[in-house]
Amino acid sequence: MIQHPGFPVEPWAVRETGIDMRVMAQSESVLALGNGHLGLRANLDEGEPHGLPGTYMNGFCERRPLPYAEGGYGYPETGETVINVTNGKIIRLLVDDETFDLRYGQVRKHERVLDLRAGVLRRTTEWVSPAGQAVRVSSVRLVSFVQRSIAAIHYEVEALEAPASLVVQSELVANEPLPTAVTNGDPRAAAALASPLQSEYYFHRDARAVLVHSTRKSRLLMAAGMDHIVDGPPKTQTQGESGADRGRVTVATELQPGQVLRIVKFLAYGWSSRRSLTSVEGQVEAALAGARHTGWDELLASQRAYLDDFWGRADVELEGDAELQQAVRFALFHVLQAGARSEQRAIAAKGLTGPGYDGHAFWDSESFVLPVLTYTVPRAAGDALRWRHRTLDRARARATELGLKGAAFPWRTIRGEECSGYWPAGTAAFHLGADIADAVVRYQNATGDEAFEREVGLELLVDTARLWRSLGHHDAEGHFRIDGVTGPDEYSAVADNNVFTNLMAQKNLLAAADAVARHPDHASPFGVDPEEAASWRDAAKAMMVPYDEAIGVHPQAEGFTSHGHWDFEKTGADQYPLLLHFPYFDLYRKQVVKQADLVLALYLRGDAFTPEAKLRNFDYYEALTVRDSSLSACVQAIVAAEVGHLELAHDYFGEAALMDLGDLQHNTRDGIHIASLAGAWLAAVAGFGGMRDHGGALSFAPRLPQRITRLSFRLCYRGTRLKVDVTARQARYSLLEGDSLDVAHHGTAFTVTAAKTAIHRIPPAPEVVAPRQPAGRAPARRQAPR
Repeated sequence: MIQHPGFPVEPWAVRETGIDMRVMAQSESVLALGNGHLGLRANLDEGEPHGLPGTYMNGFCERRPLPYAEGGYGYPETGETVINVTNGKIIRLLVDDETFDLRYGQVRKHERVLDLRAGVLRRTTEWVSPAGQAVRVSSVRLVSFVQRSIAAIHYEVEALEAPASLVVQSELVANEPLPTAVTNGDPRAAAALASPLQSEYYFHRDARAVLVHSTRKSRLLMAAGMDHIVDGPPKTQTQGESGADRGRVTVATELQPGQVLRIVKFLAYGWSSRRSLTSVEGQVEAALAGARHTGWDELLASQRAYLDDFWGRADVELEGDAELQQAVRFALFHVLQAGARSEQRAIAAKGLTGPGYDGHAFWDSESFVLPVLTYTVPRAAGDALRWRHRTLDRARARATELGLKGAAFPWRTIRGEECSGYWPAGTAAFHLGADIADAVVRYQNATGDEAFEREVGLELLVDTARLWRSLGHHDAEGHFRIDGVTGPDEYSAVADNNVFTNLMAQKNLLAAADAVARHPDHASPFGVDPEEAASWRDAAKAMMVPYDEAIGVHPQAEGFTSHGHWDFEKTGADQYPLLLHFPYFDLYRKQVVKQADLVLALYLRGDAFTPEAKLRNFDYYEALTVRDSSLSACVQAIVAAEVGHLELAHDYFGEAALMDLGDLQHNTRDGIHIASLAGAWLAAVAGFGGMRDHGGALSFAPRLPQRITRLSFRLCYRGTRLKVDVTARQARYSLLEGDSLDVAHHGTAFTVTAAKTAIHRIPPAPEVVAPRQPAGRAPARRQAPR
């Protein structure tokens, strides 16, 4: 495996210096741009060389059959796969009839910078052609947060040492060839789809071109358009052409040394499953007209203003670990790009940065990404939950198919249909319903959005509660059991009374009953009566939560602590992830944990455990968890910080935040890990900041590891903007917006007001014995700088 040489550490940028063809795909993911609607991988402007071309629109996908060795009732028959749509990034350059290609000639300088404050990707290359002609190529690329359908590229070519004849070909290309995926049997790799788009219409006029295509199976319609402003020497010529799969605008000119050819390329994208070709094409034409009217300078300025506002609400400042300072801002930027303008569409596990996981959304969205958005960009979190609400009919139909009531949301999906072909780690992972309900409750607590609760939240809570009531049952002893389900740990499947699932379902049932009591008139159309709501409370009160008295910990699921132990000493470093080297039947019957499961319950349902139980449980599962999932490290960081393992928490924080900058899972080439990056914020704010929001009561219990000397973070809550500054000895709470907010510090309640900063001492961390990890699976230490 070729590792990326790394990115220099700096607080507000990710900089690529030089070019290494072996790690181009990773760079294309890391430096990708998007806004939740449109995503552009960071392919070079000239299109080649590339690691993996990619342009994606949220929700735009193709259907494909799901193969099974043996069929079974309830198995999904078709899946959905995100597709690489029309590529508008390409700007080819010929210098004196030689193609500008970094594989040939001499590259004197090559640098690309992802600017986290400006929201752009800057590129500068000085190149000497094989014939000795020297040029400087500079570009700035953005995907607009303000104009949702728009991307733009400011492209410049300067002749450096001698007169140069230039030809620039700016293109729209559909059905571009993709490299053959090397999956090595990894089920995470995306399914390959060849030429998924069929032409419906094409058009060009002057420097504008539009292509309209549809998908063959899903019958979705999309349009992509481009327009240009050209600024060059006299006699610069421009002409356009178009065909079924290609639009091209060609610019030809002559440059003297020091002269510059400037081209601004505007791109617009739109799609629909219902609107006509004329409507979709007209949407793109209108977006192009709007972008051209705005102009490049104003697009750039509005992008900066949008991000200034975002960082004012969301920034995390760290002192003592510069690498993590860069990483956590990189993480926040990509979380924003994944969800800012998704606008009632799914937030995929890879965002819009690559085809990994086939572009599917999982429970990651509600449990990792939405908490970050709820406290920083609440509108985006609300939109993501409205997308779930829009898919309720499909979730209800799926529940009916499974013989259940309520709604069974899909384990993996793009547009609301179940796409998981492996039911033990898909259909059986019913905890997704409670994860959605948890996100609803969190959003309502944090925003006080009563209209959302009446119009969206109430119905989601009711249908998820109905699922749990029909899925579980009261046993002879009166306990409410939920049997035969899979929790977050996918190395344990189809188990009885998974603690995480049961505790999250308990919260779901109570939240639904409370919501019905608050809004009886709005609940009535859903057929909810007092007797049904009372049955939810009864089930919640009687919820089975297994406990192993002999060893003093909660088994992950009933009987888990009786399973045989995995032989970690005999498992080689090259045998991870285990799912690629060992049969599932062996994993399922051993005490080995892929990702935080019981430990996740310690965080999300921390109100259900005593501090002593949290410490015992954390230490026990620390010795079993191999972190074969990118979702684990951030959770372990949060709970490690809470129970007093502060240095270990720092190590896990680093793993979560550097997941993609360091390519720790060796699959960043397929797109970045949005949930792990969201987990970097969670590790900082919920971990070292100790933030919890149980029952709508916001509390903090901050403590820092030795190397981090200061932590400062901001968040939005109930119309206020709170800033928390933490050092080793004290925490300062101040309001940047709003009048007052009730919070708690290490159990002491107080009110922070706009007029006065509240300062509280931090009690010493409890003395604890360092836990052990499976052999060879300890996280990398966050060593102090030399």
